[in-house]
Amino acid sequence: MTRMQIEGMTCEGCAGSVADALSGAGAETPRVDFEAGEAHFDAPGVSTEALRAAVEAAGYRVVAIDDAAAPGGGPVHRGGPRRPSAPDLVVIGSGGAAFAAAIRARDLGAEVAMCEAATIGGTCVNIGCVPSKALLAAASARQVAGQHLFPGITTTAGPVDLAALVAGKDELVDQLRFDKYEHLAEEYGFTLLCGRGSFTAADRFVCDGEEVTAGQFLVATGASPAVPPIPGLAEAGYLTSTTAFELSELPSSLVVIGANAIGLEVGQLFMELGTSVTFLEAASRIAPLDEPEISAALTDVLRAQGAQVHTSATVTGVERRGMRRVVTFSVGGSELQVEADQVLVATGRRPNTAGLGLEAAGVGIGERGAVVVDEFCATSNPRIWAAGDVTGAPQFVYVAAAQGALAADNAIGKLGRALDWTGLPKVTFTTPQIASVGLTEEEATRAGRRVETRVLTLDAVPRALVERDTAGLCKIVAEEGQGKILGVHLLARGAGEVILAGTYAIKAKMTVTQLAETWAPYLTMAEALKLTAQTFTRDVSRLSCCAA
Repeated sequence: MTRMQIEGMTCEGCAGSVADALSGAGAETPRVDFEAGEAHFDAPGVSTEALRAAVEAAGYRVVAIDDAAAPGGGPVHRGGPRRPSAPDLVVIGSGGAAFAAAIRARDLGAEVAMCEAATIGGTCVNIGCVPSKALLAAASARQVAGQHLFPGITTTAGPVDLAALVAGKDELVDQLRFDKYEHLAEEYGFTLLCGRGSFTAADRFVCDGEEVTAGQFLVATGASPAVPPIPGLAEAGYLTSTTAFELSELPSSLVVIGANAIGLEVGQLFMELGTSVTFLEAASRIAPLDEPEISAALTDVLRAQGAQVHTSATVTGVERRGMRRVVTFSVGGSELQVEADQVLVATGRRPNTAGLGLEAAGVGIGERGAVVVDEFCATSNPRIWAAGDVTGAPQFVYVAAAQGALAADNAIGKLGRALDWTGLPKVTFTTPQIASVGLTEEEATRAGRRVETRVLTLDAVPRALVERDTAGLCKIVAEEGQGKILGVHLLARGAGEVILAGTYAIKAKMTVTQLAETWAPYLTMAEALKLTAQTFTRDVSRLSCCAA
C-alpha cells in the first residue's frame, strides 16, 4: 500500500478529483482523505513520478510518497465526489451567506449540498475581513510603536519584514478557514461539491459537468474588485485589495485609486508599514459616503502622516516606466502626474454573476449586475434565492450571513421572513476608525426630516486626552424638537466598539436627552456619545470631569 501526502485539498470534491487523477495514472482503489491530506492506494508497476504528475496536473501539491499500512476504513472515492441524490437545497458559493444558509437549512432538517468553484470560505476569511484586519493590526502596532507621544517613551518602529507578516496572515487564514468552514461542513453534514456550477434552464443546475437536482437553490457567489477602464492600466499592471495582501516586498511608494473604505484601509495600512502613499478620489472628498466633518478630519490625519490626498481627481492614464508606474490625473482642469512602485485600484466591487447561467434560469439581473431579490431574498424564479454581496446589499459579512439565514428560513421553512434594517452599523478600519449607524445629516434632510446636529471634537473627551490622540469627532443627528436620535457618526480610536451603543440607541428609539442621562463609564471612548448628547442642551467644556 502506498501513501501520498497532498496539500491543497479542501473538500470531498477535491478528494474525488485526486482519486480520479490517481486512477487515471494506474492506481488501484485509491482512498483519499482530504482532511488528513492523504491518499492510500496500490499502484503495481506505476512510477511514483507518473502518480505525482497526475495529481499535480489536477491542481494539488504532492508533499511525499511512501509506503504505509492500509487505512482502517473510511470511504473509497472513485469517479468524483459523493453527491446526495436530491438535496433540499443547493447553495452556490461557500462564503458567509452560503454557510449561514446551509447551517440554518440543516437546523430545519434539510439535506444541503454546496457548490464551490474556488477556495472554500469565500471573501471574508480568505481575502477580505480576516487577512486585511490581521495586517491592519500589525501596521497599527508599528505606527504606535513609532510615535513619541509620552514623556520618557522613545520606542521607534523598526524595518518591516512583509513576507513574514504575510506568512503569519496566511497561517491565521488557514486556521480560521478550517475551524469556521471546512470543519463546520462536516459537523453539520452537508456535502461540498468542488466545481464550477451554472444553470442551463429554469430547473436545471450543473456542477462540474454533472447535473444536480434539488428542491431549492441559493446563489451566494459574492463580489470581486471592479476595475475601471483606465487607459494603460492593464498593461502597466496594478494591485487590488486581494493581490495587495500577497506581496512579499514592501513597495516604497503606492498610488491608491479610490479613497472610500477599501482604498483608505489598504492605503493607510501600507503607509503605516512605511510606504509613501498618494490617494486619488473622484468625489469631492475622501470617505464620500460618511459625514463631511469626518472626511475633513481624516484628510488632516492622513496628510499629517505624510500622505498625498487629491480629491475631485479623474485618472486619465497609467504608464509603465521600467519597474515603476506613472499615473496621470486631472484636478480642476490641471493635468498632474505621480510616479510610484505600485498602483492599487479600489473603486468598488461587482457582483459575481458571470457564468452562472442566471438568464437561462429566468433570474433577473439589475443594471449594476446584481441579482434582483425582494425583501424575502427571493428572485424572479420561485425555486432560486440569492443572498449576500451578489444581491447588491451592503457589503458586510454580517449582512451576508443575515441574508443567508433569512433565505434558508424562507426557502426551506416557508416563513415569509424579512430583515429589519434599522440600526445597521458600519465600520471602516482606518486609524482612527470611522464608524456610523443610522442616517447622515444629508440623508435625513433628503428624506424630509427636520434635523438638528451636534459635533464634538475629541479634545473634549477625557479618554482621547489621556491617550494624547485627539484626532477625531463624534456627531449626532437628531430629529428637531423631539430629539429622537437618527444617526450616530464617529471618527475615533475604537469607534467600531463604541458604535454598538449607537446601534442600541437607534433601535430603542432613544432621544438625545435619554442618551445624555444614560450611564457612561469614565475614561472610555464610549463616553463621547454621552458628551455629544449633552451638547444639545449645554456647553460641555464647562463641566468637570465625568460631571452628569
